[in-house]
Amino acid sequence: MADTTSKPDKLEIGQISDEVLDKYNRPGPRYTSYPTAPVWKDDFGPDDLETYYLCAEEQRTPLSLYMHLPFCESLCLFCACNVSIHKDKSVTIPYLAALKREIEHVSGKVSKTRPVIQFHWGGGTPTYLSPAQMEDLFGYARGRFSFSPSAEIGIEVDPRVTTVAHLEALRRLGFNRLSMGIQDFQPQVQQTIHRVQPYEMTRDLIVAARELGFESLNVDLIYGLPYQTAESFEHTIDQVLTLVPDRVAMFSYAHVPWLKKQQGSFQAHLPDGKEKFRIFRAGLGQFLGAGYLYIGMDHFARPGDELAAAQQNRTLHRNFQGYTTKAGADLYGMGVSAISSIGSAYAQNRREVPAYQDAAAIRGIATMRGYRLSPDDVLRRAVIGRLLCHTVIPKQEIEREFAIGFDEYFAPELERLEETRAGGLVELAPGEIRVTPLGRIFIRNVAMVFDRYLQEQQMDTRPLFSKTL
Repeated sequence: MADTTSKPDKLEIGQISDEVLDKYNRPGPRYTSYPTAPVWKDDFGPDDLETYYLCAEEQRTPLSLYMHLPFCESLCLFCACNVSIHKDKSVTIPYLAALKREIEHVSGKVSKTRPVIQFHWGGGTPTYLSPAQMEDLFGYARGRFSFSPSAEIGIEVDPRVTTVAHLEALRRLGFNRLSMGIQDFQPQVQQTIHRVQPYEMTRDLIVAARELGFESLNVDLIYGLPYQTAESFEHTIDQVLTLVPDRVAMFSYAHVPWLKKQQGSFQAHLPDGKEKFRIFRAGLGQFLGAGYLYIGMDHFARPGDELAAAQQNRTLHRNFQGYTTKAGADLYGMGVSAISSIGSAYAQNRREVPAYQDAAAIRGIATMRGYRLSPDDVLRRAVIGRLLCHTVIPKQEIEREFAIGFDEYFAPELERLEETRAGGLVELAPGEIRVTPLGRIFIRNVAMVFDRYLQEQQMDTRPLFSKTL
């Protein structure tokens, strides 16, 4: 079996020239799906999604459930998520009624023999709900789907609004994973992005979660925020390491003020491309030095974590939540803007809360758009997935699965890969394409070579994606 666990070498990534950085640090997809969302079509509606429900039922695939809870008490200025800001929490009442209607409808399309092996609540801020509301919603879902005894049940929490009572309710319900937003601990950064969250607040919540027995605690950081420097970010990571998280997501800040106008308020204070790379390099070096494994792109895990084991045994998977161990499950997304990935199709719910609530009330689902993958799409999705999850594409493996000759089918892509080979990003051998330590830093660029839609998307007058670093 191919070794896919090599780590980026600190000295090598430290020697990246300005020319290389300028060449490869350009807009590109994160490939939580392929084809990516800009390709999806508005002519894919609820009837189409229900057709794929039937196909999945015939295949008896296991389920991964995602529920989007969009509400937040205040707006973090860096955020590009689909959120709804309200101080008045009565807005949750009609939303939860619509979500229950969708749960009822979707569960009716799923037999009890198909286990839920993953259940995730995202947002927004799911702990915007009261403990009683969380118990009610969770009980409603659990009574209508068949949960595996070993299901991974996770939730995103904001330490600023999450209480010990929230944690106690979550643990009692069976939640076993917490994902906690931090972003940065520096006061000036926090004040600028309107997310003031002292280290002590985060530490105390993590201590309480561990005492309650949560199996995995993950934290999110963002590099490239206003007023960040490599030195200040090193201090943040020193503090994060005292918390000993099981996993770390260190995301690149996506500056898209044409989509999220609030981001323009601090544009003048963002680190430039070279400084942003120094920040990334500092974080990478510190986590590797502390013994974390670099899973890929923006994820790190402790050696004993399931994510690290999944990469080692080649069962790692990538979906809309990032890297996951639950390959082979169909993803059923519920709630406003939620995305489903079922067989060879994607579907997304309506993005506005009122429109979602109205559609769910009428039909039970609120599909706004989606995409039917062609055989070529499925093939390229597999190639890009292997690349991002395992940093190697074994050609014979692809040939056996899809009955193609790899070199013939991907002749144009192999020709384009020569440029990335010359740049030191990949090694091309007769039987495989392997990403180098340097290439792991720019792995989105390597994946872009296999994206047949990217040329059309880049003709748009504005970038559709954030930069790769």
